[in-house]
Amino acid sequence: MDGQTEVVNRTLSTLLRAILKKNLKLWEESLPHVEFAYNRAVHSTTKFCPFEIVYGFKPTAPIDLLSLSMQERVNFDASKRAEFIKMLHERAKADIEKMTQLYEKCANKGRKKMLFEPGDLVWVHLRKDRFDKQRKSATPNQWPIQSASQDQ
Repeated sequence: MDGQTEVVNRTLSTLLRAILKKNLKLWEESLPHVEFAYNRAVHSTTKFCPFEIVYGFKPTAPIDLLSLSMQERVNFDASKRAEFIKMLHERAKADIEKMTQLYEKCANKGRKKMLFEPGDLVWVHLRKDRFDKQRKSATPNQWPIQSASQDQ
């Protein structure tokens, strides 16, 4: 899984534990409520809740998510609604990019930016768990350096 999915799963499991306490058999009944609460919470990165990004409004109760009546659909200006949702997505994207730059700045604090050119000598660390065969068979003279990359 990717990191975002793991964070969501961890958050949902924490919410479930807080609600269920010792009634572990009731988790299946509580899941829709926990999911609704999660999707209604404003996220620090986007400054919106998931419901706002998808639907354009923040529902107060699950009944608010039921489909609109036929009369409301006919009178609804779809182009204005689409523009509103696009604007929300653009604002959320800008907030995500801003927070990504902030996280990147904090993560790279104290790191030196190194630029390597072809022909530069570099130290390559091959970890046992990832490069077992290369560690046993290769010697430094067999490694032509075309371009350098950081150890992952």
